[in-house]
Amino acid sequence: MKVASTLYPSSERISPSPAGTSAATYSRFSSENQRDASIPDQDRGCAAEIDRQGWQAGPRFSDRALSGSSAHRPGYQAFLDGIRRCLFQIIVAESLDRLSGDQEDLAALYKRCKFAGIRIYTLAEGWISELHVGLKGTMGALYLVDLAAKTHRGLRGPIEAGACAGGITYGYDVVPAKEGEDRGDRIINAVQASVVVRILADYGVCDVSEKKIAAALNREGVPGPRGGAWSQSSRARADDLS
Repeated sequence: MKVASTLYPSSERISPSPAGTSAATYSRFSSENQRDASIPDQDRGCAAEIDRQGWQAGPRFSDRALSGSSAHRPGYQAFLDGIRRCLFQIIVAESLDRLSGDQEDLAALYKRCKFAGIRIYTLAEGWISELHVGLKGTMGALYLVDLAAKTHRGLRGPIEAGACAGGITYGYDVVPAKEGEDRGDRIINAVQASVVVRILADYGVCDVSEKKIAAALNREGVPGPRGGAWSQSSRARADDLS
């Protein structure tokens, strides 16, 4: 018990926040392969805990299909702005790794919240202390290192076999793989390839600006790489002209 008292100060361990305290929520899932319903599922769990504790529901923040390894997430940045403006007194999340998977960002978040008098509460860990930040931050960092190694290993096989290990590049179609066959083969899309040749000719030979090329393609109704319009900015995105 003495060890527990040292690791968890009494104010963090047993002091509840009073009823009526404003509690914001943050939800996130990191992969496009996960269900979009993951966000409302997390929100529902956090809302139930806020109601059980007698807190007042505050703003909700969320990020869809964005990794916790980076702080450059729209919802997370709005959440940080809420901390700066002291819009709430508690932040509730499903677990600490929903907030961040980066050691430095997690420690900075905890320090910022502590300075502002804002407490962090998760359904998985309860009230968050320095111990959680240290241990969970380390575990999250190790997980990301392991995930990166496994991802690179998985990409190496198709590349060495002469296949494509990434997404669909404009100008190519995916060759459907039969059961038991390796995936990653591509075949040239004749229609899109002709657009690529035209762009290269206009830009590289005729010295037509990127903006004018994109405008001409849009006038002619040529679908962009994502099916929509081509970039209209003076500096067209690389993926629009590659």
